[in-house]
Amino acid sequence: MDKLSIIMPVYNEEEAIGPVLDKWVLAIDRFGIDFTINPYNDGSKDDSYQVIRKKAEEYPGKVIAHTKPNGGHGPTILQGYREAAAAGYDWIFQIDSDDEMGPEGFAELWNRRNDYDFLVGIRDGRKQALPRKIISAVSRLTVRTFYGCGGIWDVNSPYRLMRVSAFSSVYNSIPSNTFAPNVIISGMAARKKMRCFESRVPQKDRQTGEVSIRKWKLFKAAAKSLYQTIIFAVAAKKEL
Repeated sequence: MDKLSIIMPVYNEEEAIGPVLDKWVLAIDRFGIDFTINPYNDGSKDDSYQVIRKKAEEYPGKVIAHTKPNGGHGPTILQGYREAAAAGYDWIFQIDSDDEMGPEGFAELWNRRNDYDFLVGIRDGRKQALPRKIISAVSRLTVRTFYGCGGIWDVNSPYRLMRVSAFSSVYNSIPSNTFAPNVIISGMAARKKMRCFESRVPQKDRQTGEVSIRKWKLFKAAAKSLYQTIIFAVAAKKEL
C-alpha cells in the first residue's frame, strides 16, 4: 500500500487549524490510505502549536505535531518534503492550513496517481487583486522561459500530490532558505518531463487569520522568489 505524508505549514492559525485537521483526517480516512498528516508550526505567536498537539493526541499515528523557529512558508514546506522523503513515504501531498482549499479535490488527484508523477489542484474561483494576478502570470512565464514548456499551469499551487521517487533529488537540491520552492519544483517537473496532471479545485476566501504578505512586501517577496527561481534554473542547467 502506498504511504502518504500530508505536509501542512502552520503560522498563527489557532482558530482554523483544529477544524482543518479534523476535516482532513476524516476525508483521508475514507480512502483506507496509510497516511500521516504533518502540520509544521512555523514559530507561531499564538496557540497554534498547542492546538496541533491536542489533535495529535486525538488522532495518534494520523497527526504528528512538528514545531520549528519561524522561517517562512517556503523553508517550512521544504523541510517537510525532505523529512517525508527520508522517512520512506511514497507520496507527498502539500496543503496550506488556512482552509481556503478543502479535501473535495483530493480524490481526483489520488485516484489518478498511478499514471502521473505530479498532480496539482488549480485554484478555482480564486479572488485575486491585480498585483497577485500579475505575480502569478510572471511566475508562470518565468517557469516556462527558464525550465521549459509543459508541466503545469498553476506553478505555485499549495495543493499538490508528488511522487517521492520522482522528486526526492529535487527537494534535496533546492537551497533551504528558498522563498517559494513550489515554483522551482513545478519548473523541475517541466524540465524533467514528468507526467503531470491538473484539475480544478474550489478555493474560498479565508475565514480566520489574515494574509501574511501585503502591499509592497508582496512585490518584494515576488522579486525574491523570481530571482531564486531563475538562479536555480541556471545552476541546475549547468549541472546537467
